[in-house]
Amino acid sequence: MPARGSRSIARVAAAIAFAIATVPASAADRVKVGFVSSLSGPLGVLGIDIRDAFNLYLKLNGGKLGGLPAEVQVVDDQGNPEVGKQAADRLVKRDRVDLMTGIVLSNVMLAVAPVAIDARTPYISANAGPSQLAGENCNPYYFVASWENAQNNAAAGIMANNRNIADVYLIAPNYPAGRDVMDGFKTTFKGKVNAEVYTRLGQLDFSAEIAQIRAAKPQAVFFFQPGAMGINFIKQFVAAGLSKDIPLLASGVVADEDMIRAVGTPMLGLLNTAHWAHDLDNAANRRFVPAFEKEYKRLPTVYAAQGWDTAALMDTAVRDLKGKVEDRQALVKALRAARLESVRGPFRWNRNQHPIQNYYLRIIGTDNQGRITNKMVGVAVKDLEDPNAARCRMPW
Repeated sequence: MPARGSRSIARVAAAIAFAIATVPASAADRVKVGFVSSLSGPLGVLGIDIRDAFNLYLKLNGGKLGGLPAEVQVVDDQGNPEVGKQAADRLVKRDRVDLMTGIVLSNVMLAVAPVAIDARTPYISANAGPSQLAGENCNPYYFVASWENAQNNAAAGIMANNRNIADVYLIAPNYPAGRDVMDGFKTTFKGKVNAEVYTRLGQLDFSAEIAQIRAAKPQAVFFFQPGAMGINFIKQFVAAGLSKDIPLLASGVVADEDMIRAVGTPMLGLLNTAHWAHDLDNAANRRFVPAFEKEYKRLPTVYAAQGWDTAALMDTAVRDLKGKVEDRQALVKALRAARLESVRGPFRWNRNQHPIQNYYLRIIGTDNQGRITNKMVGVAVKDLEDPNAARCRMPW
């Protein structure tokens, strides 16, 4: 049994601890953001677009988020889960960042998200949306400001149905997002899946797969090959003459301005669905698109739009908190309640803190300046939810 003096000391210590815990958080003098992303390698262009738009938002807002000076620590994860995990560990433990974002790849996200969650550091994804974190494993400290992988491609399945396509060949890289993409397409597509092929992540030669497509003679090909993989796949598909008879279908993330700049005319006529378009007419987008073009001398992509919206979410939440970012539970609540004026149009959180949002049908053509680019046709799906949200039991 502890001595009477020991019990007294314990009671005093407990009282002091309670007093410290209940002192209202004061406003911080800055907000620290950990930005871990793929900035090199085959997917580097995607991370660069997210980073550039995030930085542009800060620049146009005087380098501040919610009125506080923003300190952003940028790290290249090289598309490697272990590199990303180590970077995240340093940022949350040594540098004590208030918020994290940036991940491009779902396999990197699956390594990084638990680090942020365990440290109670809110993570806002500007791209990766693995299904594993959208259902039973949803978490209050994890938000996705882009899409859930399956959701993004369920819209493409609806697009295929609406165009009376009944026979589709599916091809994607063999990693979590690739499998989620195919699953998402299949949840809504009503026709026949001719074949479902998974390629190596980072693969750049698709001659064997193109020969298989030629032999299979599908009515259409739905593909997901981000970054340099997609550039090579489209070029090789068109060079092989397949595009004359077999149309390519895609979600907007692999049929966007970065791909168009690299591929050019072979992308004309490609149909895709996305939750954003650069010619979408709303106040936030009218500010974002010309500012991005002026700053970087190129049209923004879906990835850039997501980077901008992620910064806007942080800005709104920190402002609503009056800078008290050290209160992590309050920060989570502020992110949930954020009144975001999104460049994508209507946006709201689902119970799993993934977006409910419109998807737009786009076709690649030429604009009034003669540029090859995406042109919005109209709304493909209104208020689309991701299929995993129903399995999230997180209370609101």
